[in-house]
Amino acid sequence: MVTAIVGANWGDEGKGKITDVKAAESDIVVRFQGGSNAGHTIINNYGKFALHQLPSGVFYDHITNIIGNGVALSVENFIKELQSLEERGVPKPKILVSDRAQVVMPYHVELDSMEEARLSSKSFGSTKSGIAPFYSDKFAKIGFQVSELYDDKASIMEKIAHVLDLKNVLYRDLYHQPELKAEDLYEKLMEYKEMLAPYVADTFTLLHRAVKDGKHILLEGQLGALKDPDFGIYPMVTSSSTLAGYGAVGAGVPPYSIQEVITVVKAYSSAVGAGEFVSEIFGEEADELRRRGGDGGEYGATTGRPRRMGWLDLVATRYGCQAQGATCIAFTVLDALGYLDEIPVCVAYELDGKRIDTFPPTAQLKRCKPILETLPGWKCDIRGIKKYEDLPENTRRYIEFAEKAIGVPVKIVSNGPAREDIIYR
Repeated sequence: MVTAIVGANWGDEGKGKITDVKAAESDIVVRFQGGSNAGHTIINNYGKFALHQLPSGVFYDHITNIIGNGVALSVENFIKELQSLEERGVPKPKILVSDRAQVVMPYHVELDSMEEARLSSKSFGSTKSGIAPFYSDKFAKIGFQVSELYDDKASIMEKIAHVLDLKNVLYRDLYHQPELKAEDLYEKLMEYKEMLAPYVADTFTLLHRAVKDGKHILLEGQLGALKDPDFGIYPMVTSSSTLAGYGAVGAGVPPYSIQEVITVVKAYSSAVGAGEFVSEIFGEEADELRRRGGDGGEYGATTGRPRRMGWLDLVATRYGCQAQGATCIAFTVLDALGYLDEIPVCVAYELDGKRIDTFPPTAQLKRCKPILETLPGWKCDIRGIKKYEDLPENTRRYIEFAEKAIGVPVKIVSNGPAREDIIYR
Protein backbone atom coordinates (compact mmCIF):
# COMPACT_ATOMS: atom_id res chain seq x y z
CA MET A 1 0.00 0.00 0.00
CA VAL A 2 1.24 3.48 -0.88
CA THR A 3 0.34 6.54 1.21
CA ALA A 4 1.16 10.11 0.20
CA ILE A 5 1.62 12.79 2.87
CA VAL A 6 1.27 16.24 1.34
CA GLY A 7 0.34 19.81 2.26
CA ALA A 8 -2.93 21.63 1.61
CA ASN A 9 -1.64 25.18 1.68
CA TRP A 10 1.63 27.14 1.33
CA GLY A 11 3.83 24.56 3.05
CA ASP A 12 4.97 24.51 6.69
CA GLU A 13 1.82 22.60 7.65
CA GLY A 14 3.62 20.02 9.78
CA LYS A 15 4.17 17.26 7.20
CA GLY A 16 7.49 16.21 8.75
CA LYS A 17 5.91 15.26 12.05
CA ILE A 18 3.04 13.38 10.39
CA THR A 19 5.50 11.49 8.16
CA ASP A 20 7.65 10.72 11.19
CA VAL A 21 4.61 9.34 13.05
CA LYS A 22 3.31 7.29 10.10
CA ALA A 23 6.79 5.98 9.28
CA ALA A 24 6.63 3.74 12.34
CA GLU A 25 4.26 1.45 10.44
CA SER A 26 5.99 1.76 7.04
CA ASP A 27 8.72 -0.10 5.19
CA ILE A 28 9.88 2.63 2.79
CA VAL A 29 9.76 6.44 2.87
CA VAL A 30 10.33 8.36 -0.37
CA ARG A 31 10.97 12.06 -0.93
CA PHE A 32 9.48 12.62 -4.38
CA GLN A 33 10.06 16.31 -5.27
CA GLY A 34 11.67 19.57 -4.24
CA GLY A 35 15.14 20.08 -2.84
CA SER A 36 16.89 21.71 0.09
CA ASN A 37 14.79 24.88 -0.28
CA ALA A 38 12.38 23.87 2.49
CA GLY A 39 12.58 21.85 5.68
CA HIS A 40 10.54 19.38 7.69
CA THR A 41 10.87 19.81 11.45
CA ILE A 42 10.83 16.69 13.60
CA ILE A 43 11.08 16.35 17.38
CA ASN A 44 11.85 12.91 18.83
CA ASN A 45 13.99 11.19 21.43
CA TYR A 46 17.17 12.31 19.67
CA GLY A 47 16.20 16.01 19.78
CA LYS A 48 14.84 18.57 17.33
CA PHE A 49 15.78 18.29 13.66
CA ALA A 50 15.08 20.25 10.48
CA LEU A 51 15.40 17.85 7.54
CA HIS A 52 15.83 19.49 4.15
CA GLN A 53 16.45 16.63 1.71
CA LEU A 54 16.48 13.51 3.83
CA PRO A 55 13.20 11.61 4.03
CA SER A 56 11.49 11.82 7.42
CA GLY A 57 11.92 8.09 8.01
CA VAL A 58 15.64 8.39 8.78
CA PHE A 59 15.07 8.03 12.53
CA TYR A 60 13.81 4.44 12.20
CA ASP A 61 16.25 1.60 11.62
CA HIS A 62 13.66 -0.62 9.90
CA ILE A 63 12.98 1.84 7.07
CA THR A 64 14.55 2.13 3.63
CA ASN A 65 14.67 5.85 2.84
CA ILE A 66 14.73 6.90 -0.80
CA ILE A 67 15.51 10.18 -2.51
CA GLY A 68 13.39 9.85 -5.62
CA ASN A 69 14.05 10.83 -9.20
CA GLY A 70 11.84 13.92 -8.83
CA VAL A 71 14.09 15.53 -6.20
CA ALA A 72 16.55 18.36 -6.85
CA LEU A 73 19.53 16.67 -5.23
CA SER A 74 22.08 18.97 -3.61
CA VAL A 75 24.90 16.49 -3.02
CA GLU A 76 26.84 18.59 -0.51
CA ASN A 77 23.72 19.25 1.58
CA PHE A 78 22.74 15.58 1.42
CA ILE A 79 26.10 14.48 2.84
CA LYS A 80 26.10 17.24 5.47
CA GLU A 81 22.65 16.22 6.67
CA LEU A 82 23.69 12.59 7.01
CA GLN A 83 26.79 13.59 8.95
CA SER A 84 24.83 15.89 11.25
CA LEU A 85 22.49 13.01 12.17
CA GLU A 86 25.41 10.77 13.10
CA GLU A 87 27.05 13.58 15.10
CA ARG A 88 23.89 13.84 17.20
CA GLY A 89 23.73 10.14 17.97
CA VAL A 90 21.22 9.00 15.36
CA PRO A 91 22.08 5.54 14.01
CA LYS A 92 23.11 5.68 10.35
CA PRO A 93 19.93 5.31 8.32
CA LYS A 94 19.47 3.07 5.33
CA ILE A 95 19.18 5.50 2.44
CA LEU A 96 19.21 5.17 -1.34
CA VAL A 97 19.39 7.77 -4.09
CA SER A 98 17.63 7.19 -7.39
CA ASP A 99 20.05 6.82 -10.29
CA ARG A 100 17.55 8.91 -12.27
CA ALA A 101 17.63 11.88 -9.87
CA GLN A 102 19.41 15.00 -11.09
CA VAL A 103 21.97 17.06 -9.20
CA VAL A 104 21.89 20.72 -8.24
CA MET A 105 25.06 22.30 -9.61
CA PRO A 106 26.92 25.23 -8.01
CA TYR A 107 25.94 27.41 -10.96
CA HIS A 108 22.26 26.75 -10.21
CA VAL A 109 22.70 28.31 -6.77
CA GLU A 110 24.70 31.21 -8.19
CA LEU A 111 22.16 31.90 -10.95
CA ASP A 112 19.32 31.78 -8.43
CA SER A 113 21.02 34.37 -6.22
CA MET A 114 22.06 36.61 -9.11
CA GLU A 115 18.57 36.61 -10.61
CA GLU A 116 16.91 37.46 -7.30
CA ALA A 117 19.36 40.36 -6.93
CA ARG A 118 18.65 41.51 -10.48
CA LEU A 119 14.88 41.44 -9.89
CA SER A 120 15.34 43.38 -6.65
CA SER A 121 11.92 44.50 -5.34
CA LYS A 122 10.16 42.23 -7.88
CA SER A 123 11.96 39.07 -6.71
CA PHE A 124 10.13 35.81 -6.01
CA GLY A 125 11.34 35.44 -2.44
CA SER A 126 13.51 32.48 -3.41
CA THR A 127 15.51 30.62 -0.79
CA LYS A 128 18.42 30.90 -3.27
CA SER A 129 18.96 27.15 -3.21
CA GLY A 130 19.12 26.88 -7.00
CA ILE A 131 15.74 25.21 -7.36
CA ALA A 132 14.25 27.22 -10.25
CA PRO A 133 17.42 27.10 -12.39
CA PHE A 134 17.74 23.38 -11.61
CA TYR A 135 14.25 22.48 -12.79
CA SER A 136 14.59 24.83 -15.78
CA ASP A 137 17.65 22.86 -16.85
CA LYS A 138 15.94 19.52 -16.20
CA PHE A 139 13.13 20.33 -18.59
CA ALA A 140 15.47 22.00 -21.05
CA LYS A 141 17.30 18.65 -21.06
CA ILE A 142 20.65 20.05 -19.96
CA GLY A 143 20.64 18.75 -16.37
CA PHE A 144 23.03 16.12 -15.05
CA GLN A 145 21.39 12.85 -14.02
CA VAL A 146 23.11 10.87 -11.28
CA SER A 147 23.64 7.96 -13.69
CA GLU A 148 25.55 10.27 -16.05
CA LEU A 149 28.25 10.81 -13.43
CA TYR A 150 29.40 7.25 -14.17
CA ASP A 151 29.69 7.82 -17.94
CA ASP A 152 33.06 8.12 -19.73
CA LYS A 153 34.95 11.42 -19.56
CA ALA A 154 34.57 12.23 -23.25
CA SER A 155 30.77 12.01 -23.05
CA ILE A 156 30.63 14.10 -19.89
CA MET A 157 32.93 16.77 -21.33
CA GLU A 158 30.83 16.94 -24.49
CA LYS A 159 27.73 17.66 -22.42
CA ILE A 160 29.59 20.19 -20.25
CA ALA A 161 30.62 22.08 -23.38
CA HIS A 162 26.99 22.26 -24.51
CA VAL A 163 25.86 23.48 -21.07
CA LEU A 164 28.57 26.15 -20.95
CA ASP A 165 27.58 27.50 -24.36
CA LEU A 166 24.29 28.46 -22.72
CA LYS A 167 25.33 29.31 -19.16
CA ASN A 168 28.25 31.55 -20.05
CA VAL A 169 26.01 33.83 -22.08
CA LEU A 170 24.12 34.54 -18.84
CA TYR A 171 27.23 34.84 -16.70
CA ARG A 172 28.99 37.15 -19.17
CA ASP A 173 26.24 39.26 -20.71
CA LEU A 174 23.39 39.36 -18.17
CA TYR A 175 25.09 39.12 -14.78
CA HIS A 176 28.57 40.42 -15.79
CA GLN A 177 30.41 37.63 -13.96
CA PRO A 178 33.46 35.52 -14.91
CA GLU A 179 32.66 32.63 -17.24
CA LEU A 180 32.46 29.05 -16.02
CA LYS A 181 35.25 26.63 -16.94
CA ALA A 182 34.70 23.12 -18.28
CA GLU A 183 37.41 21.42 -16.22
CA ASP A 184 36.07 22.94 -13.00
CA LEU A 185 32.63 21.49 -13.70
CA TYR A 186 34.07 18.09 -14.54
CA GLU A 187 36.01 17.99 -11.28
CA LYS A 188 32.86 18.93 -9.35
CA LEU A 189 30.87 16.16 -11.03
CA MET A 190 33.61 13.66 -10.14
CA GLU A 191 33.41 14.81 -6.50
CA TYR A 192 29.68 14.16 -6.58
CA LYS A 193 30.27 10.75 -8.16
CA GLU A 194 32.50 9.71 -5.26
CA MET A 195 30.20 11.16 -2.58
CA LEU A 196 27.11 9.43 -3.97
CA ALA A 197 28.65 6.06 -4.80
CA PRO A 198 27.51 4.29 -1.57
CA TYR A 199 23.90 5.35 -2.08
CA VAL A 200 23.05 5.19 -5.79
CA ALA A 201 20.52 2.51 -6.73
CA ASP A 202 17.85 1.51 -9.22
CA THR A 203 15.05 2.65 -6.95
CA PHE A 204 12.45 2.32 -9.72
CA THR A 205 12.81 -1.47 -9.76
CA LEU A 206 13.03 -1.63 -5.97
CA LEU A 207 9.77 0.31 -5.54
CA HIS A 208 7.86 -1.68 -8.15
CA ARG A 209 8.86 -4.89 -6.40
CA ALA A 210 7.84 -3.38 -3.07
CA VAL A 211 4.41 -2.44 -4.44
CA LYS A 212 3.98 -5.95 -5.83
CA ASP A 213 5.00 -7.45 -2.47
CA GLY A 214 2.47 -5.30 -0.57
CA LYS A 215 5.04 -3.25 1.33
CA HIS A 216 3.93 -0.08 3.12
CA ILE A 217 5.38 2.89 1.26
CA LEU A 218 5.15 6.56 2.29
CA LEU A 219 5.54 9.31 -0.31
CA GLU A 220 6.69 12.54 1.33
CA GLY A 221 6.00 15.84 -0.40
CA GLN A 222 7.55 19.26 0.15
CA LEU A 223 5.62 22.55 0.45
CA GLY A 224 1.87 22.52 -0.27
CA ALA A 225 -0.78 22.65 -2.98
CA LEU A 226 -0.76 26.46 -3.17
CA LYS A 227 2.90 26.37 -4.19
CA ASP A 228 2.28 24.00 -7.11
CA PRO A 229 3.35 25.52 -10.46
CA ASP A 230 0.03 24.59 -12.12
CA PHE A 231 -2.54 24.94 -9.36
CA GLY A 232 -0.82 27.29 -6.94
CA ILE A 233 -0.42 31.07 -6.67
CA TYR A 234 1.59 31.29 -9.88
CA PRO A 235 4.16 32.77 -10.41
CA MET A 236 5.01 32.85 -6.68
CA VAL A 237 5.26 29.06 -6.60
CA THR A 238 7.97 26.42 -6.42
CA SER A 239 9.38 24.72 -9.51
CA SER A 240 8.22 21.13 -9.05
CA SER A 241 4.73 19.77 -8.54
CA THR A 242 3.75 19.59 -4.87
CA LEU A 243 0.73 17.36 -5.52
CA ALA A 244 0.21 13.75 -4.49
CA GLY A 245 -0.48 12.88 -8.12
CA TYR A 246 3.11 13.80 -8.94
CA GLY A 247 4.25 11.34 -6.31
CA ALA A 248 3.77 8.54 -8.82
CA VAL A 249 6.16 10.31 -11.20
CA GLY A 250 8.67 11.70 -8.69
CA ALA A 251 9.06 8.37 -6.91
CA GLY A 252 8.39 5.99 -9.78
CA VAL A 253 5.36 4.01 -8.59
CA PRO A 254 2.15 3.14 -10.46
CA PRO A 255 -0.53 5.85 -10.02
CA TYR A 256 -3.11 3.25 -8.97
CA SER A 257 -0.89 2.16 -6.07
CA ILE A 258 -1.48 5.44 -4.17
CA GLN A 259 -4.48 4.46 -2.07
CA GLU A 260 -4.30 7.01 0.74
CA VAL A 261 -3.57 10.74 0.55
CA ILE A 262 -3.10 12.27 3.99
CA THR A 263 -3.30 16.02 3.46
CA VAL A 264 -1.85 18.11 6.26
CA VAL A 265 -3.76 21.26 7.28
CA LYS A 266 -2.48 23.73 9.85
CA ALA A 267 -5.10 25.06 12.31
CA TYR A 268 -4.16 28.59 11.18
CA SER A 269 -2.20 29.81 8.15
CA SER A 270 1.45 30.64 7.57
CA ALA A 271 3.65 31.17 4.54
CA VAL A 272 7.26 31.93 3.67
CA GLY A 273 8.06 33.99 0.60
CA ALA A 274 6.06 36.29 -1.64
CA GLY A 275 2.61 35.62 -3.09
CA GLU A 276 -1.10 36.02 -2.51
CA PHE A 277 -2.31 35.29 1.03
CA VAL A 278 -5.91 36.42 1.51
CA SER A 279 -6.29 35.68 5.23
CA GLU A 280 -2.96 37.28 6.20
CA ILE A 281 -2.76 39.29 9.42
CA PHE A 282 -0.23 41.90 10.47
CA GLY A 283 1.26 43.82 13.37
CA GLU A 284 0.91 42.70 16.99
CA GLU A 285 -1.81 40.20 16.11
CA ALA A 286 0.54 38.41 13.69
CA ASP A 287 3.53 38.70 16.04
CA GLU A 288 1.66 37.00 18.87
CA LEU A 289 0.50 34.09 16.70
CA ARG A 290 3.98 33.75 15.20
CA ARG A 291 5.55 33.65 18.66
CA ARG A 292 3.15 30.96 19.90
CA GLY A 293 2.99 28.90 16.71
CA GLY A 294 4.97 26.01 15.34
CA ASP A 295 7.34 24.19 17.67
CA GLY A 296 9.14 27.29 18.92
CA GLY A 297 7.83 30.11 16.80
CA GLU A 298 6.90 30.36 13.13
CA TYR A 299 10.22 30.74 11.35
CA GLY A 300 11.37 29.02 8.18
CA ALA A 301 13.16 25.72 8.80
CA THR A 302 15.55 26.46 5.94
CA THR A 303 15.91 30.25 5.94
CA GLY A 304 15.01 31.23 9.51
CA ARG A 305 12.82 33.94 8.01
CA PRO A 306 9.74 34.96 10.02
CA ARG A 307 6.71 33.33 8.42
CA ARG A 308 3.79 35.42 7.26
CA MET A 309 0.79 34.69 9.47
CA GLY A 310 -2.96 34.43 8.92
CA TRP A 311 -6.15 32.78 10.08
CA LEU A 312 -7.31 29.41 8.81
CA ASP A 313 -8.43 29.93 5.19
CA LEU A 314 -11.14 27.39 4.44
CA VAL A 315 -11.47 28.47 0.80
CA ALA A 316 -7.78 27.86 0.11
CA THR A 317 -7.73 24.71 2.23
CA ARG A 318 -10.75 23.14 0.54
CA TYR A 319 -9.16 23.86 -2.84
CA GLY A 320 -5.80 22.48 -1.69
CA CYS A 321 -7.39 19.27 -0.47
CA GLN A 322 -9.23 18.90 -3.79
CA ALA A 323 -5.99 19.43 -5.72
CA GLN A 324 -4.27 16.81 -3.58
CA GLY A 325 -7.12 14.31 -3.84
CA ALA A 326 -7.20 14.13 -0.04
CA THR A 327 -8.66 10.99 1.50
CA CYS A 328 -8.23 12.36 5.02
CA ILE A 329 -6.80 15.35 6.88
CA ALA A 330 -4.13 15.63 9.54
CA PHE A 331 -4.99 18.82 11.47
CA THR A 332 -1.87 20.27 13.08
CA VAL A 333 -0.58 22.90 15.56
CA LEU A 334 -4.01 23.17 17.15
CA ASP A 335 -2.40 23.79 20.54
CA ALA A 336 -1.05 27.17 19.39
CA LEU A 337 -4.54 28.72 19.38
CA GLY A 338 -5.24 28.10 23.07
CA TYR A 339 -4.53 31.73 24.04
CA LEU A 340 -7.38 33.23 22.00
CA ASP A 341 -10.81 34.22 23.37
CA GLU A 342 -12.19 34.09 19.84
CA ILE A 343 -10.72 32.63 16.66
CA PRO A 344 -11.43 34.21 13.27
CA VAL A 345 -11.76 31.84 10.31
CA CYS A 346 -11.85 32.79 6.62
CA VAL A 347 -14.99 31.13 5.22
CA ALA A 348 -15.31 32.87 1.85
CA TYR A 349 -13.79 35.63 -0.30
CA GLU A 350 -15.16 38.88 -1.58
CA LEU A 351 -14.15 39.40 -5.22
CA ASP A 352 -15.18 42.65 -6.89
CA GLY A 353 -18.08 43.04 -4.49
CA LYS A 354 -19.34 39.45 -4.82
CA ARG A 355 -19.00 36.57 -2.35
CA ILE A 356 -17.22 33.49 -3.72
CA ASP A 357 -16.29 30.18 -2.09
CA THR A 358 -13.93 28.87 -4.79
CA PHE A 359 -10.20 29.58 -5.08
CA PRO A 360 -9.50 31.69 -8.18
CA PRO A 361 -6.27 32.04 -10.20
CA THR A 362 -3.79 34.69 -9.09
CA ALA A 363 -5.01 37.48 -11.39
CA GLN A 364 -8.33 37.40 -9.52
CA LEU A 365 -6.99 36.21 -6.17
CA LYS A 366 -5.02 39.41 -5.68
CA ARG A 367 -8.33 41.33 -5.66
CA CYS A 368 -9.93 39.07 -3.05
CA LYS A 369 -10.71 40.08 0.52
CA PRO A 370 -11.39 37.62 3.35
CA ILE A 371 -14.87 37.05 4.74
CA LEU A 372 -14.42 36.00 8.35
CA GLU A 373 -16.50 34.14 10.90
CA THR A 374 -15.52 34.02 14.56
CA LEU A 375 -15.53 30.85 16.64
CA PRO A 376 -15.18 30.69 20.44
CA GLY A 377 -11.75 29.80 21.77
CA TRP A 378 -11.01 27.18 24.43
CA LYS A 379 -8.55 29.19 26.54
CA CYS A 380 -6.44 26.30 27.83
CA ASP A 381 -3.46 24.11 27.01
CA ILE A 382 -4.52 20.98 25.12
CA ARG A 383 -1.10 19.33 24.96
CA GLY A 384 -0.99 15.90 26.53
CA ILE A 385 -4.60 14.97 25.66
CA LYS A 386 -4.70 11.56 23.98
CA LYS A 387 -8.39 11.06 23.17
CA TYR A 388 -10.51 13.19 20.88
CA GLU A 389 -13.47 13.17 23.25
CA ASP A 390 -11.25 14.61 25.99
CA LEU A 391 -10.55 17.78 24.01
CA PRO A 392 -12.49 20.87 25.16
CA GLU A 393 -15.87 21.26 23.48
CA ASN A 394 -14.83 24.43 21.66
CA THR A 395 -11.71 22.69 20.31
CA ARG A 396 -13.86 19.93 18.87
CA ARG A 397 -16.28 22.51 17.47
CA TYR A 398 -13.40 24.26 15.72
CA ILE A 399 -12.14 20.99 14.16
CA GLU A 400 -15.61 19.93 13.07
CA PHE A 401 -16.42 23.37 11.63
CA ALA A 402 -13.30 23.13 9.46
CA GLU A 403 -13.99 19.51 8.56
CA LYS A 404 -17.51 20.30 7.34
CA ALA A 405 -16.34 23.26 5.24
CA ILE A 406 -13.44 21.35 3.67
CA GLY A 407 -15.49 18.23 2.99
CA VAL A 408 -12.75 15.76 3.97
CA PRO A 409 -12.65 13.82 7.27
CA VAL A 410 -10.14 14.90 9.92
CA LYS A 411 -8.65 11.62 11.14
CA ILE A 412 -5.44 12.86 12.79
CA VAL A 413 -5.10 15.77 15.20
CA SER A 414 -1.69 17.06 16.30
CA ASN A 415 -1.88 18.88 19.64
CA GLY A 416 1.82 19.52 20.24
CA PRO A 417 5.22 19.31 18.53
CA ALA A 418 6.42 15.98 19.94
CA ARG A 419 5.92 12.63 18.24
CA GLU A 420 3.54 11.47 20.97
CA ASP A 421 1.34 14.60 20.75
CA ILE A 422 -1.12 12.95 18.38
CA ILE A 423 -4.81 12.05 18.49
CA TYR A 424 -6.56 9.63 16.13
CA ARG A 425 -10.29 9.86 15.37
